[in-house]
Parts: sequence; C-alpha cells; structure tokens
Amino acid sequence: MPKIPNIIKMIDHTNIEHNATEKDIVKTCQEAKLYGFRGVDVNPQWVSVVKRELKGTKIKVVVLIDPPMGLSPHFKRMEICRQAKKDGADELDVVINVIDIKYERYGEVLADLKEICKLLPTKVIIGSGYLTDDEIKKSSEIVKKAGAICVKTATEKDPLDHIELKEKARHLQIMKQSAPGLLIKASSKIKTLKDTLMMAQAGANIIGTSSSVEIAKQYKAVQKRKTN
Repeated sequence: MPKIPNIIKMIDHTNIEHNATEKDIVKTCQEAKLYGFRGVDVNPQWVSVVKRELKGTKIKVVVLIDPPMGLSPHFKRMEICRQAKKDGADELDVVINVIDIKYERYGEVLADLKEICKLLPTKVIIGSGYLTDDEIKKSSEIVKKAGAICVKTATEKDPLDHIELKEKARHLQIMKQSAPGLLIKASSKIKTLKDTLMMAQAGANIIGTSSSVEIAKQYKAVQKRKTN
C-alpha cells in the first residue's frame, strides 16, 4: 500500500439522510470526535446541533446547500447560506447550477457563486456525473474564479453519480488540472479504504462519505499491521 497522508484527517463525515433525527446527528458528531475526522457534513437544519456537539474541537461544521442540481433561485440560495453561517457553519458545500452549466450560462453561474463564496469558505459541488469532460473543465475553472476553496465531484445522493470509481478518479484529475491551487473533494459511492485510496491517489484532498467509520477502522487496522 503506497504511503499516503492520514486518511482519517481527510474525511468529511457525512449524514445527509432526509429522515435523520437529532439523535442520529448527535451520533454522527460523536463518531467524528472519536475518530478525529476533518468535518461533519449535514443538511442545513442540523447546523446548530452540529455546532453545539463539536464545540471545543477543531472538527469543521460543513453544510450541504441546494442538492442535487443547484436549481434554487439565487436569493433562496443566499438565504440558506446566510442562515447556515448564523447557525455556526464553518464551510459551505454548495451545488453549482447544473442546468446553467449545461446551457452555457456561465456568467450567471459565476455571479451566483461569487456572492456565496463571500460568506464562508466554500466547496462547490459540480455534479460531475451529469457533465461532459469539457463541462467538468469549465465548471472547475468557474469555481476557482468565484473564489471557492475547493471543487467537489457530487453529493452522496446525486442520482446520476453512479459512475465507476475509476471514472470518478479521472474526473478528479480533470478538476485538479482545470483549477490548480484549489482543494479537490471526492464524494459519493466511496465505501471502503480501497475506494478512498483510489480517490486520494487521483488527487483528492478531502473525502466525503457516510462510510467514514468503516474506512477509519480499515485504515487503523492497516496502520497497526505496519507497526507489528
């Protein structure tokens, strides 16, 4: 196994289940504290709960905005983002307007993202499963120009993100080449340490997954074997 950075510190531990309860979200936060994940990524209504549960830690409060295709009007997106900031979010994971990208309304996409990126450090989800290679390239360029800190593949619930992980890895490489200097986040269908390593080796700096605990256990087992 190649030498890589600490996988656990790359993970945004994700719970974006629509039927999640406060108890579920608290459990997600407890797991993040136990393993020391990078962040906890949730839907907007849970930001204040996560902020409370992670108080005193360095784990980031991350909020998913406008999945799966970023189709809410700009004023609504701004309203949700402002409320998330007020509730204590550290980072926004906001979905680009995929339809605007498909119809080459690049000016509108850029204007929308620029305003959002002024609020908080922003990772922009481009929905790579919906896009051609050229659209991935163009989206990544716009994300960088907008002032985001990171370009991200998809959400865990993206209905079209059923692509093979090898194809996702190729998308990551396009994103990295098109937006040099930005962080790259891989998400959706990343279930195992093997999956995570593939994404890291393709250029991912951050991994978004709800399988974080299992991945962390696998990683720790590998590290333990190395020291024995």
